[in-house]
Amino acid sequence: MKSLYDTDFAEWSDRNAELLRAGRFDEVDIENVAEEIESLSKSQQSAVWSFLQLLLMHKIKQVIQPERDGAGWRVSIERARQALENRIADSPSLRPYLQANLQKIYQQALTLALLETDLEHAAIAEQCPWDLDALLAG
Repeated sequence: MKSLYDTDFAEWSDRNAELLRAGRFDEVDIENVAEEIESLSKSQQSAVWSFLQLLLMHKIKQVIQPERDGAGWRVSIERARQALENRIADSPSLRPYLQANLQKIYQQALTLALLETDLEHAAIAEQCPWDLDALLAG
């Protein structure tokens, strides 16, 4: 049998928020509320991963194609840096998450940069040459 969670997420959300505010905890759909809270964290992690990946991809392209570096890449880097700064200010635990995953994110950004530039054999470091503090500082 489908629950309200499965059939009308907006109504389910409103109802559970009301129950929580009213202190009627025994009526709250605890399992699905917990799942939704976890998904909020994963969504934030995914967002900062994407912003850092984009920032790194453009920094890599600056290294392997300096002649093509322009305002578009610099704006993209700065936009991603600002988005990261804002997300980390709101949720400081995202900084250690990014630090722990910096090498993986760099590897993905490297793959994308090489595909986009069609420079499969470009001379670029296999390990991320930037530390997170430097990337976030701009």
